[in-house]
Amino acid sequence: MKTIFITGASSGLGKETAKLFLANGWRVIATMRNPEKETDLIGLENLTLLALDVTNVQQVNDATQVAISMGVDVVLNNAGYGLVGGFEGYSDEQIKRQLDTNLLGVFRVSQPFITSCREQGKKGIFLTITSAAGIAANPLASVYSATKFALEGWSEAMNYETNQFGIFFKTVAPGAMNTDYVGRSLTYVAHEAYEPLWNKMMSGFTDGSTNVVFSDPAAIAAVVYEAATDGKAQVRYLAGPDAVNAAKMRQELGIQAHSEQISELYKIN
Repeated sequence: MKTIFITGASSGLGKETAKLFLANGWRVIATMRNPEKETDLIGLENLTLLALDVTNVQQVNDATQVAISMGVDVVLNNAGYGLVGGFEGYSDEQIKRQLDTNLLGVFRVSQPFITSCREQGKKGIFLTITSAAGIAANPLASVYSATKFALEGWSEAMNYETNQFGIFFKTVAPGAMNTDYVGRSLTYVAHEAYEPLWNKMMSGFTDGSTNVVFSDPAAIAAVVYEAATDGKAQVRYLAGPDAVNAAKMRQELGIQAHSEQISELYKIN
């Protein structure tokens, strides 16, 4: 029986992915900050719940060592949140927290598993959830986009670094999902200079002018499962129509033309 280790499994994509892998006969180690509050996953066969805040070094050490002792075939770095609003308004602490969670959290979780796989001569797959915003940046999500672009680059570099040991890195870049992400995992920083742009962007989600299609998290989870099991050397998996469109526009139009298109879309005056 193969085993997957998942961060951020308390809701949304993390939880749907845990359910999908369980349904396909995998053992799942699902981690979250407050496992004592979990109700949907508790008690399921072949499921282990562990406490893990990816910014807490001691918890990372504890959870990864427990998982390594059980044997892990796939690591899914899913934990993260979005810091949004005008960059001018971000505090140093808010920026550090975004980097610590979305970027450094992935690094510190992955490192012990990499060492374990290499030393044991065991193949491993490391999947990291990035974002359509890590392919084509969005306004009012500058630091969030920076973390996702960074994860794309890190995963590509790690693939070159560890392929020699049979260790492979892949990213899954989803677009918008129909989850409670906005309520649970979004931190909005208000700044009066950027309120008109924020309001225009938000109205675009309701009137359809942004052309964003919200995907069911179960559909995105299916892409994660594909990436974990297809045996391909593919590095990036696009998940959701807006992620596919973002990549297509970026490739076909180039960065300058795409930037002009985004600027026109969110033009205030």
